[in-house]
This record gives sequence, C-alpha cells and structure tokens, in this order.
Amino acid sequence: MKNFKFLALSIMISSLLAFATACGNEAEEGATEGTTTEETTEGATSEETSEEAAELEGEVAIDGSSTVAPIGEAVSEEFAGVHPKVQAPIGVSGTGGGFEKFIAKETDISEASRPIKEEEKTAAEEAGIEFTEFKVAFDGLSVVVNKENDFLDQLTVEDLKKLWIEDGNVKKWSDINPDWPAEEVKFFSPGTDSGTYDYFNEVILEDEQIVKSAQLSEDDNTLVKGVTGDKNGIGYFGYAYYLENKDNLKVVPIVNEAGEAVEPTNETVESGDYNPLSRPLFIYVNNASIKDKEHVYEYVKFYLENAAELATEVGYVSLPEEEYTTQLETLEGLK
Repeated sequence: MKNFKFLALSIMISSLLAFATACGNEAEEGATEGTTTEETTEGATSEETSEEAAELEGEVAIDGSSTVAPIGEAVSEEFAGVHPKVQAPIGVSGTGGGFEKFIAKETDISEASRPIKEEEKTAAEEAGIEFTEFKVAFDGLSVVVNKENDFLDQLTVEDLKKLWIEDGNVKKWSDINPDWPAEEVKFFSPGTDSGTYDYFNEVILEDEQIVKSAQLSEDDNTLVKGVTGDKNGIGYFGYAYYLENKDNLKVVPIVNEAGEAVEPTNETVESGDYNPLSRPLFIYVNNASIKDKEHVYEYVKFYLENAAELATEVGYVSLPEEEYTTQLETLEGLK
C-alpha cells in the first residue's frame, strides 16, 4: 500500500513537471514567434524607409540651346526611367535666352551651342552664381538648301559671306555664280538668341548685319519647314536637325581650310575636316544646385555618363571617352 501511494505520487509529480515544461516551451515559442514577427516588421519598415529616403524626387530646371535640346531630351527620357519622380523638362529659349534665365537663377542647367560670353560670365559673378562648364558633344553646323536645288554643289566661306551679309541689294543665286538662276534667295536663320546664330555670326558674318530678308526663328523645325517649302530656300542649323530631315533637304558641302569641299558627317566633324563649321556643345551647371540638390547632381552625372551614346543616337558626335571621365571627376569634386 505504501509502495502504491509512493508510485501514485511519483506519477502525479512527473505529470505536473511535464505539464509545466510544455507550458514553458509554448510560452518561449510564442515569445520567440512574437519577437521574430516584430523584428521582421521593424526590419521591413526600416528597409522601406531607407528606400524612400534614397528615392530621388524634384525638378531639374533646364533651358537654352535648341541645338543641344535633342541630347537633353534623350537624357531626360532615360533618366526618368531610373528616377521617375524627378522631372527634367527641356526649355529652348536659345543659348542667349538660356543664359539669361541661368543668371536670373531660374534654372539649374543651361544648354549652350557656344561658350559663355565674357559679359555673361560677369553678369553671373555679379549675381553670385558659381558655375561649371561641361562639354557634351560635337556638332557640325549644316548649311542646307531645298531638295529641288540641282545647281549648288558646294559653297566657300566667301560665298556664304556674299549671300548672308546685308549689302542693300536683293540677293540672287546668280550673284555668286553667273551660271546659277537669277532668282531671289530666301534665307532662314536661327534667331539672335541662338548659339547657332552666334557661331555663324562669328565665323561667317564676322559681326556684320545678316540679310534683312532672313526669316529668323529660335525653333529649328521652323527653319526646316521654311527651306523645304521654298525652292530657293537656304538655311543653317545643327547637324542633328539635318539628319532628321535629310530626305527632304540637300546639305551643301563647305570648302574647308585645305580647299576641299566637305559635307558634315560624324567622321568629318570628329576629325575637324569639316571646318570652320564644326563646334563643341555644352551644358553649364550652377555649382550651388550640385551641392544642395541631390537630384541635380545625379542628373548631371547621368548626363555625362550617357552623353556619348545618346548624342550619337540623336545625330551628334561624341567626345573621346577620356574627356567624359575627366569631367565626371570634376563633377565629383563639386559636391
């Protein structure tokens, strides 16, 4: 009997211990599961917060040259695929008009088809703006005529001067060559706010007045329509706009310094054989925007990293790879 009581007591104690152990394990598992869930939730929240903080957003204010605009538009489109919350629309006020907005602190980036002028530099300094110039591509300023023009096969710089400089007379093709038609030439030129106009003025007009009959426009597409719509039309604009409309236009070979008539092509622009109408294209960046706006810094970095490919795609000529590398190092130094 005593042995039976002792056995019963032992069984009861064992059962209690087993029950307590089971409860303890469940509690521990519950605590572990709770902690794991909490930690997972906190971890996910932390990652989401980090991703949100890393995601760029804002607007990059850009204006300037209509010649550089096709590169900028391609860059903005590709950049939006990586950073959809960053807006980077491209304005086309012309190089001069773009610099006016840049100096007024209305833009972060100014696209230019010529270097900044001394008076523009001075105005920027007086406005307290520090900026950096980046070269993005080469362009061959293209002289074009109507597709029906079957007599003009080349022009010299002197021919261009005779045609485009105002001298008080109605300009006819026969003024350049008596074998050409005695018909009035119709001129289409970028507007005076355009860097393309400035470059043509410097190289061809040499600061003389452009023909008064010339139709001026900051929109290169307007110039294309003007030349294609008049059999006696002649105009000039960036190489990309010629390529885009080459089926409807005839490009004119220009006699270079070596006496050779050369058409603008990627090869002749890059080699310098297409002179004197080859030129570099630029963007000017407000240094304060680089330092204070992460999305502007990332946009300019993306621009320089992809300019070679995108400039070529839209019809311009890329710089040597080492020039982009050097400029990226310059950009990094501005942060």
